[in-house]
Amino acid sequence: MRTLRRFLQIRTLAAALSAAALGEIFPPCPAFADIPAVAQRQRSEKKIFTDSEITEGFLKIAFGAEYHLAGRVDRIRKYDGPVRVFADGSRADRKAQLAKIVADIAARVQHLDIAMAGNLEDANVQVKLVRDRDLYRTIATFYGSERAREIRSSLDPQCLSGFRKNEKFEIEHSDVILTVDNGDFVFFDCAYEELLQSLGPINDTSSVPWTMFNDNVSMGYFDVYDQYLLNLLYDPRIKPGMTVQEVKALLPDVLTDVRAWVRKVNNLP
Repeated sequence: MRTLRRFLQIRTLAAALSAAALGEIFPPCPAFADIPAVAQRQRSEKKIFTDSEITEGFLKIAFGAEYHLAGRVDRIRKYDGPVRVFADGSRADRKAQLAKIVADIAARVQHLDIAMAGNLEDANVQVKLVRDRDLYRTIATFYGSERAREIRSSLDPQCLSGFRKNEKFEIEHSDVILTVDNGDFVFFDCAYEELLQSLGPINDTSSVPWTMFNDNVSMGYFDVYDQYLLNLLYDPRIKPGMTVQEVKALLPDVLTDVRAWVRKVNNLP
């Protein structure tokens, strides 16, 4: 049974890297190549989707929020500049894995400038790496004891992320909390989902079976369907603060370009 790992809209993240200009075909991230649960999911992954399947998922995850904690959720929220990620913790192996995950995201989202930061001061995304027994103590440190109790009773999370946005709906800072001692699959599954959600797709939906932003779906890697969603979100034509109707008017043209990119980086027909 999958443990819930969901999103709070409160804090920050930023990082930069773009292999898009290289025009390369990117293989699956080697960081998880030897995890059987990931390999099994990759073999059976659905990779071909209709325009309506992609559009439906995008509108559901880009608008709204599973855990309503911070005001209006009917607008696009995203970073409008470089994203720099700092890993805060003592596990060198998990830090190295996180860096590979960030590089993998950077290579697969064309217009997202994301990379690791060397120190916390240069980062707008802080990833706190903690032991499972310290998870709720860490959540309380970030959000206070009362809110930590709310989170525990509502979500019972195994990991968590949240961001802070400004009045223009631009994300200014994200916080991600990951447990390091629940096994490799849980770490990768949490890290991909929480990092990606900290970039703006805050809502979870049980009605879209192909996305990691579904409580009933565990991936452990950056799947093709979610690459479509993140590339739509970070296309320059999709602006922070846009409404559903404004986004719908742009999606046909944006999706044409996103399809070409996702096909290229995944070597799809």
